[in-house]
Amino acid sequence: MGTTHLRLDKFISNATDFSRSQVKLLVRSGRVKVEGTTAHDPGLTIGDNAVVSVDEHPVGRPMARYFMLHKPAGVVSATRDSKHPTALDLLDEPRPDQLQIAGRLDIDTTGLLLITDDGQWNHRVTSPRSQCLKTYRVVVAEPLDSGIIGKFAHGLWLAGEKRRCLPATLELIDNTEALLTIGEGKYHQVKRMFASLGNNVIGLHRLRIGGIALDADLDPGEYRALTKAEIASVNALD
Repeated sequence: MGTTHLRLDKFISNATDFSRSQVKLLVRSGRVKVEGTTAHDPGLTIGDNAVVSVDEHPVGRPMARYFMLHKPAGVVSATRDSKHPTALDLLDEPRPDQLQIAGRLDIDTTGLLLITDDGQWNHRVTSPRSQCLKTYRVVVAEPLDSGIIGKFAHGLWLAGEKRRCLPATLELIDNTEALLTIGEGKYHQVKRMFASLGNNVIGLHRLRIGGIALDADLDPGEYRALTKAEIASVNALD
């Protein structure tokens, strides 16, 4: 992988809790060095492997961050919203503006939400090519019949779509509750799949994304960092 070039002030703000404006003041005060030489221009272009220090303390390359959140109902999967609390509002982390949501959930849908500042990792989670399977617990208004299992497996037609959905796995829990595993993420897909069969989803909870399952110890609104194994499970996707 080649070297990424970026501005000195952005490099430092990405790797520390200093804001860009604070970094500019540090540079202009002569407190920042690049390769041992005092820097005077906050806009200096450097490589991401450059040796940078602030007050003689080295500034390391920022490590990517990966979190799972147990999203409660009423919270939107967005970085900011004027009317509702957002998923990022529930995280107490520095540099929240650099975090992004990997696979959104509707405001009334609960469960596993992945959040990261690693764009390539995010793409692996969300790209249809990766076939990153997502499992949901679904509660519907009308009784379920075992005959619909084959319809999901064959691929349902959704209104306004030019292609069938990819084959999905449906496992009935009781007559109004099921587990559904899909490999794509069309707009409101789960709700539209059941609607295409004349049923309405009244409860939706995501349990798993790929090899990452929602931690049973997390209450709604709580989050934790992903383990190395959980992070690697996404990187291993084809």
